Amino acid sequence: MMSLDGPQKTISNPIIPYVGTILGGLTPGELIVIHGTVPDDADRFQVDLQCGSSVKPRADVAFHFNPRFKRSGCIVCNTLESEKWGWEEITYEMPFQKGKPFEIVIMILKAKFQVTVNKKHLLLYNHRISLERIDTLGIYGKVQIKTIDFVSNGEMPDGSQFGVPYVGKLDTALRPGCTVAIKGEVNKNPKSFAIDLKSSGSKDIALHLNPRMKNKVFVRNSYLHDSWGEEEKEVATFPFSPGMYFELIIFCDAHQFKVAVNGVHTLEYKHRFKQLEKINEVEIAGDIKLLDVRSW
Repeated sequence: MMSLDGPQKTISNPIIPYVGTILGGLTPGELIVIHGTVPDDADRFQVDLQCGSSVKPRADVAFHFNPRFKRSGCIVCNTLESEKWGWEEITYEMPFQKGKPFEIVIMILKAKFQVTVNKKHLLLYNHRISLERIDTLGIYGKVQIKTIDFVSNGEMPDGSQFGVPYVGKLDTALRPGCTVAIKGEVNKNPKSFAIDLKSSGSKDIALHLNPRMKNKVFVRNSYLHDSWGEEEKEVATFPFSPGMYFELIIFCDAHQFKVAVNGVHTLEYKHRFKQLEKINEVEIAGDIKLLDVRSW
């Protein structure tokens, strides 16, 4: 679970421009969580992950995250190396609004940064400068910051051991209070993937989770007595994007399953298959790289 209660260092109400050392550097699995507000008169602001804090010559910027509010707005990401900007990666989705509070979560991954704003996946940015060189956080421009947290999210899976399609036994037979946790990465050009909780030696599927990327539909169903039941599709926001890293948690409750993706509650599904203790297997197939599966 993306628990925000691990060891963390909090910076409160920093004066902007803020330039501060990142103690211990950045390692895969860590999160930088920034809470703040966009002022009414904002034209732009930026969050920079820097290699040092030198002004002349200007320190390299490994990750420049720059919301701009002109016209319909956009977010420009880039890297500054030897005082030269590289190519801009522009995102035209604009989750920031003038006068409104926001939460930015920058997740540090081995090959890239993954950014979520207001609990919704926003963008990925591949590393152009190695993580080891980043030691400074800079925040500049028209923005008010309430808190900056550096959160350790535990060990990152090394991504070697799980082939897809995957079939595995749960560590415990299911009962209320049980959790199944799946870590993975969505492929670059995904159609869909599926996670099934089932009972071994039977065709029954108690819970079939099937996110379909092309049309952003998250299908849930059960396969009982040799037939599929009625699909459930309602979801506030579709939580998956091509290339994104995810941690999906299935929590089994007395009456339903609850599913969260990257720490955000996504859906619940009432039990149709009532003999929970018979559910002892998880099957995973489709367009993802599977990094970790565990249950407790």
